[in-house]
Amino acid sequence: QVRLVETGGGSVQAGGSLGLSCTASEYNYPHGCMAWFRSAPGNKRKAIAAIDSDGHITIKDSEKGRFAISRDKSKNSLYLQISDLNSEDTGTYYCTAARVNCAMGYPYGMDFWGNGTLVTVFS
Repeated sequence: QVRLVETGGGSVQAGGSLGLSCTASEYNYPHGCMAWFRSAPGNKRKAIAAIDSDGHITIKDSEKGRFAISRDKSKNSLYLQISDLNSEDTGTYYCTAARVNCAMGYPYGMDFWGNGTLVTVFS
């Protein structure tokens, strides 16, 4: 059974930076897409960024400056670095993975989800 575990959430002052990590176990899809989503009260779940096994990244232009996604296949791990945090970044961040690549699976076809890690940005 695939399991995704996120770490690194917490309370951060606006303007600061934060790194999130995700470790996948029993995830045996070498070409699968991995991605980060965010969910906040009153807001729709938002896809942040995705990365293929070859390192190809899918991310909106508006997010590129502050969000950096990376992946270590040897450790079956996914990372997200967020800089210049603001209140809109507050929410629960979910690590996700798919059986297929990002072109096929991101954002609506992610098969596996972690339980999330909470990030709170305060002024």
